Amino acid sequence: MKKIKGALISVFYKDGLAEIVRELDKHGVKIYSTGGTQTFIEELGVKAHAVEDLTGYPSILGGRVKTLHPKVFGGILSRRDNETDIQQVAQYEIPEIDLVIVDLYPFEQTVATPGATEQQIIEKIDIGGISLIRAAAKNFKDVAIVPSVAQYGYILDLITKQDGATTLEQRRHLAAEAFNVSSHYDTAIFNYFNRTEGIPAFKQSFTEQKATHLRYGENPHQAATFYGDLSERFEQLHGKEISYNNMLDMDAAVNLIGEFANDSSGAAFVIMKHNNACGVAVRPTLVEAWKDALAGDPVSAFGGVLITNRVVDKATAEKINEIFFEVIMAPGYEPEALAILETKKNRIILKTKAEVGTGGCCACGRQFRSLLGGVAVQERDAKVGGLDSEAKQVTAKGITDAELKDLIFANKIVKHSKSNAIVLAKGGMLLASGIGQTSRVDALKQAIAKAKSFGFDLRGAVLASDAFFPFADCAEIAHGEGIDTIIQPGGSVRDQETIDYCNANGMAMVFTGLRHFKH
Repeated sequence: MKKIKGALISVFYKDGLAEIVRELDKHGVKIYSTGGTQTFIEELGVKAHAVEDLTGYPSILGGRVKTLHPKVFGGILSRRDNETDIQQVAQYEIPEIDLVIVDLYPFEQTVATPGATEQQIIEKIDIGGISLIRAAAKNFKDVAIVPSVAQYGYILDLITKQDGATTLEQRRHLAAEAFNVSSHYDTAIFNYFNRTEGIPAFKQSFTEQKATHLRYGENPHQAATFYGDLSERFEQLHGKEISYNNMLDMDAAVNLIGEFANDSSGAAFVIMKHNNACGVAVRPTLVEAWKDALAGDPVSAFGGVLITNRVVDKATAEKINEIFFEVIMAPGYEPEALAILETKKNRIILKTKAEVGTGGCCACGRQFRSLLGGVAVQERDAKVGGLDSEAKQVTAKGITDAELKDLIFANKIVKHSKSNAIVLAKGGMLLASGIGQTSRVDALKQAIAKAKSFGFDLRGAVLASDAFFPFADCAEIAHGEGIDTIIQPGGSVRDQETIDYCNANGMAMVFTGLRHFKH
């Protein structure tokens, strides 16, 4: 146990600091401080020694240089059991500093502020603060470092219960937190400087401010940790801890429902299973959307993840409650609906926040995947195809407004289905998907077989493909089932063969010019 005799406090945010200052003063700790922090401390009736009196230099260059001085860093980095250090500290009249409390300039918040200028952003790159954090963390054997407001509660608890002292293990823990803070901070600065218009240049740090250890990964023998803060996107209203697999399906569901965020057609309901939609419907009322989404594959819906773009009402909740599912996400729940859904103890009920369901979970517009010992980064697939300028009808037969609406609906779903993928839809409802196949023909046959197994009549249905048809065979198979309206990217050297087949057999086809592989 080591008593704190000297402390340096220099912070941006002062919420929660008063209690710490009073407790340090109670234990006779000599406090050094700068600028606004010093004023804050003295207004509490506690003596704070100005750093500029210690160094002999005032704050200069508009506040850019305040603590960068040997008398400050010597007091932090001096080794209390090293004879040479002890002699030099005495020779140069350097006070020992046993506690450093720093809260860095809000760089990320400034970058995210609408209208922030580059000069404002640059001035929020903390130099002295980050140096103090690293110095104190390096010398954790003798110095306790509080690197952000997030650790205020922890240090207050220690000095209150331990009479102004800390243990080596506690200081080591704080040092780890400090390097986590400095790593995250520097990564944010790197990302700002490394931004390139249209190119996903990015450095991802896994030293996020919040890390959650999960029960296990995809399987019980795999350890797993989530780096991030789910509370920024969801409010959990009920249920058990969210698992790794839940998160995978939640991410897929959020990205798909985002396609319907601005849809004026009505309520959208998605049932997600193993990262693929097994039920999707858009209807005038939510309960109708649920019934038709479930009808698409009532077997696969068991144990699935549900998401909607509307507040869940009582009538819908009663119907949903009839099946077993893991997670439900919605922008809200009527009180009676929530009471019904909460009857299952472990069911995870999440209220989505405003930014969720408006184009995906990743605010930065990028996707990350670990592979080959590294991380691949790409821009998020933000386009759909169907109403875009790139889209064009390539067959003689015309397409009705209702068919075009179904084509776009189907294309939204196929975009979020594992490749190779085929989606069959009719009347704003997913009939079946063929997903994850090595052959596009196999994907189509899988979708047809699944639709028939649930008694769907495929005549009048539309077909969406995530990539081009290399041959006319898919068009032939579809036509044989009464499916005569197709949307696909186009781009095959044999496109004309498929176009010719469609024209010869009274089929309509749209080329979007947009492939939607999802591996």
